[in-house]
Amino acid sequence: MQRLPSANRLAPNQSGWGFFLCTEKSIRAGRGSDYLALTLQDATGDVVGRVLDNVERFRDEFDAGEFVKVQGRAQSFNGRLQFVIENIRRVMLGADSQDRREGFNEDVLVPTAPRPLDEMWAELQQLVAGLGDPHLRALAGHLVQANEQRLRIWPAARSVHHGYRGGFLEHVLKMAEAGRALAGLYDADTDLVVIGALLHDIGKLLELDYQASTSYTREGNLIGHVTLGALTVNEACRSLQGFPDALRTEVLHLVLSHHGAKEFGAPVEPMTVEAVILAKVDELDSELNQIRRALDEPGGEGEFTSFQPRLGRSFWKGPPK
Repeated sequence: MQRLPSANRLAPNQSGWGFFLCTEKSIRAGRGSDYLALTLQDATGDVVGRVLDNVERFRDEFDAGEFVKVQGRAQSFNGRLQFVIENIRRVMLGADSQDRREGFNEDVLVPTAPRPLDEMWAELQQLVAGLGDPHLRALAGHLVQANEQRLRIWPAARSVHHGYRGGFLEHVLKMAEAGRALAGLYDADTDLVVIGALLHDIGKLLELDYQASTSYTREGNLIGHVTLGALTVNEACRSLQGFPDALRTEVLHLVLSHHGAKEFGAPVEPMTVEAVILAKVDELDSELNQIRRALDEPGGEGEFTSFQPRLGRSFWKGPPK
């Protein structure tokens, strides 16, 4: 049996075996019996997986968050590709395991930001060093150093936008770049916009748990990243000697208002020019990332992408090449 292509090249009626990361696993009720509903992922995308037969045999063979070896056939179901699994088990991770000899490699199964992680990390260091206000520079430096291990690899979300290794860094750096440009155009405080970009989602380092796949922590579910971020920033400000109280309040306002409106989860709405810029840039970068991913996905109808439920429309791919 032949090896399967990558997730983004899998087509109906292709059969074979391959390695994937199982990011989601649940038991669902079918018409006649229960089945396993899975999301299988590699660096190119993900595919719906279904175990329809021998559910009791396979349900304990692996868990969500584990790498798996699968065998089966792809098919179209209700207009969407799914992979019907005949055999599945967790991957043998040993350095000289059979799976390694057959080509298993974690790096090709975990989606990663298009920019090199070390390059983005160096840019982050430059951004912190370039802050003109010494208090904001000290705050950024303190939080970056304290969270270096997570900042280097964390996704920006579980699935909505920048939901891959290094996505957090990619998101905040692009926001800082765009925010700095807009601050210059609208005579806003550039340092405040940049620190807002760097720290607005700092709570996601506590909200999300990231190994090879992403899940929510207890604190993430019960408190949420906006509040976690505000608590983190407030504690950091108070730990820095001489940090101005008014400046602390301004930075906290940036974190608390970055969702832009109460209906979108912001405890307060933006009430400074810098907070308005930050919220708009956050929304823009999030939406454009979703659109770019949709444009890169196979499928759709002719020149248009498939319908994107979160954005409420399809997008034009351009004329045929």
